[in-house]
Amino acid sequence: MASDDNGLRERIRSDIPHSARVWNAWLGGKDNYPVDRELADAVSAAYPQIVDIAQASRAFQARAVRHLTSLGVRQFLDVGTGLPVANSTHEVAQAAIPDARIVYVDNDPIVLVHAAALLTSSPEGRTAYVDADLSDVDTVVDEATETLDLSQPVAVLLLSTLGHLTPAEGIKVVQRYMARMPSGSHLVLCDTVKTPETLAAQEAYDSGDNPPYLVREPDEITACAEGLELLDPGFGSIAHWRPTDDAPTPVDQWGLVARKP
Repeated sequence: MASDDNGLRERIRSDIPHSARVWNAWLGGKDNYPVDRELADAVSAAYPQIVDIAQASRAFQARAVRHLTSLGVRQFLDVGTGLPVANSTHEVAQAAIPDARIVYVDNDPIVLVHAAALLTSSPEGRTAYVDADLSDVDTVVDEATETLDLSQPVAVLLLSTLGHLTPAEGIKVVQRYMARMPSGSHLVLCDTVKTPETLAAQEAYDSGDNPPYLVREPDEITACAEGLELLDPGFGSIAHWRPTDDAPTPVDQWGLVARKP
């Protein structure tokens, strides 16, 4: 990623809500504008569970990364990074494997400005940033190879991100990412499943002057992992994926972790 913060700041639009900043508002963050908070409030009014989903997604990410490091995975490609929060991918990975390598991908300038300032690597490891759209798979992967060694396994993370694409497009994009990864790589994936309540949230989100976010049928998520081996406990509500609580409350965000044979 270019280090021209001034150029990035000139691209920031504070008059149009952006998904990363709306997500930040649901997490209780401060890196958002009134237009983002207005949309966040409209969606949460239509679907109060969205705040729980935002928190559950971050917790699922940390548990998945922690588990993968226990399996020896040392490289991570985090696509659709969002704004930095505690327990970001590099913090969790490098706490377990100090020389882990992480590449973050996003195309929102405010995310990239914050990432460059806050997502710093351990001395032994490496952290880098790619400014690209998630659907531009070859650009993302080609730039990521400046940091990642594709002769070794990589974990690809796509969390609460695919809704920016149609279901058919999302399946193709994920499969293209995994086609570029070597054997032994992993996919960490989650998104919101279709229910009457989440459809109401989708409608409320679309009321903003921003691209729509499309919820999924469960099989439209699992189709992304076709040909991969699901890790236990399989596919389901992310709250139930290797939980740290004895009785986690399920959310309408479902996910999986899978291995490329």
